[in-house]
Amino acid sequence: MNAKQAAGYRAAELVRDGMIVGLGTGSTAYYAIEKIGQRVAEGLQIRAIATSNASEELAESYGIPLVPASEIHRLDLAIDGADEVDPGMALIKGGGGALLREKLVAMHSDRFIVIADSGKMVSQLGQFKLPIEVVPFSYEWTLGQLQRRYDVDFEMRTRDGELYVTDNGNYIVDAAFGKIESPAQLSHELKMITGVVDHGLFVDIADMVIVGYDDGATEVIEKKG
Repeated sequence: MNAKQAAGYRAAELVRDGMIVGLGTGSTAYYAIEKIGQRVAEGLQIRAIATSNASEELAESYGIPLVPASEIHRLDLAIDGADEVDPGMALIKGGGGALLREKLVAMHSDRFIVIADSGKMVSQLGQFKLPIEVVPFSYEWTLGQLQRRYDVDFEMRTRDGELYVTDNGNYIVDAAFGKIESPAQLSHELKMITGVVDHGLFVDIADMVIVGYDDGATEVIEKKG
């Protein structure tokens, strides 16, 4: 069992009968969905919301019942990965391009469980490029606002030579901040820029982090206070 699988499987054990569960996106969330699917096959009764088209397809392949977000108000639990996790449990997410749906699901869940291999644990956020989701209309204007405000490198995300398009039809700018001194302040500033839909800083949202290690061991870190 590898580190990602260990973390994903441990988180899946937190799911109980009758829960409405948010299913994350990415290589670590894959294992959580896999394990939940195995438990559903064994008789676990849940409903779920997926944070991306890819996770939705994966959940369906495992027979996990999905429900439209319009039919519920709150989720009992959401499980998702992260690209970076700092000591205060602030996160950078969005490497897989699903940050907007991931944040919506996380913020509408009673508990948000983050799963990560030990390499994602950092002393300070920012080595991983921060994804910023922007509207396609005049995205050059939004990019220009970002470049004038912050003296860091910004790059439009591409795939196969074309601008990357999220499941919501938006574009992503990847920002190389290097070190983010105040994630909360930067989070607020970015949200105030017209044209920015959202960004990959998840501050004061996570309730628990499950860290997986290469030997299959896991460590649980819970929110203080």
